[in-house]
Amino acid sequence: MSPITRQSLLESAESFCNAFASQTPPPEILTKHFTSKTDDIIVLEHGLPRLAPFLGREYRGKDGFLEYFKTIGEQLSYKDMRFSNYLVDAEVRKVSVRGQAVFTNTKTGQSWDEVFTYVLEFDEEARVRKYEVWADSGAAYLASQGELA
Repeated sequence: MSPITRQSLLESAESFCNAFASQTPPPEILTKHFTSKTDDIIVLEHGLPRLAPFLGREYRGKDGFLEYFKTIGEQLSYKDMRFSNYLVDAEVRKVSVRGQAVFTNTKTGQSWDEVFTYVLEFDEEARVRKYEVWADSGAAYLASQGELA
């Protein structure tokens, strides 16, 4: 097996992000972009759990991945997602990327423009092992309460 290069990590990260931007279904994202060692998968969206049910806990494995996306899909929809500013560290097999999108709370219909960050950690085959998200949990909470002005 050839070593993981900066370019291969960048290409994997761009492909992963493009899948989200085009609203590829989560099961397809799982099979095409995540490690085949499904027990090693970790999904974590940082934030206080009391602000949204998908925040502040690790979702582990294939089932955890699917649970996270089911939970977030019940709360939020998005459009106009795009990515930029990819930062690749081949030594530790991580990519950080800045994202932007319009998110909508599915219950209240309130929407907001958001800038967020993904940190992706890859396995030895340049497939995602750990998916971390930093986003505007305050806006998500306010939208869920119908209080986003």
